[in-house]
Amino acid sequence: MPHRADPSRPLLIGWKEYVDLPELGVRGLKTKVDTGARTSALHVDALRVETRHPDGTADVTFDIPLDRHDPRRRVPVRARMLREVRVTDSGGGSELRPLIETELALGGIRKRVLLTLTDRTGMLFRMLLGRKALEGDFIVDVASKYLGGGRPARPAATRKAVATGERASR
Repeated sequence: MPHRADPSRPLLIGWKEYVDLPELGVRGLKTKVDTGARTSALHVDALRVETRHPDGTADVTFDIPLDRHDPRRRVPVRARMLREVRVTDSGGGSELRPLIETELALGGIRKRVLLTLTDRTGMLFRMLLGRKALEGDFIVDVASKYLGGGRPARPAATRKAVATGERASR
């Protein structure tokens, strides 16, 4: 990932980027940078609240699909849900969503961010990066994309499978 020439200045990123969520075991997740959204949202499947704690938090389990075309490529995750928050989507619908905190890595910047967990089936991007996650560290050039480092390199096995028309199994 590229590093900022001047760490005291925000990093210029595009309207879509590939991000890493290291604590969740996710690398190179295609993400829409959405300055119209206050909170960030992550698509998950099989969300379950496992254990509720006296402090109001809970342990949740969920799967993060890595490839919308290959349902076998997914990462199982266990995380601490801080609370549930009511989110209004762009269509005006309201939904109560679990909120977690995790580390985000983009363009050499690593920072703690809050993510709501939701079903984004049918959406092009599995993650939206909202204003609260962007503030202080990023400036968005809405006419550009992948300024934070571009598409991650594919492993050799995946490149071979794509070149021969086979599906990579991971």
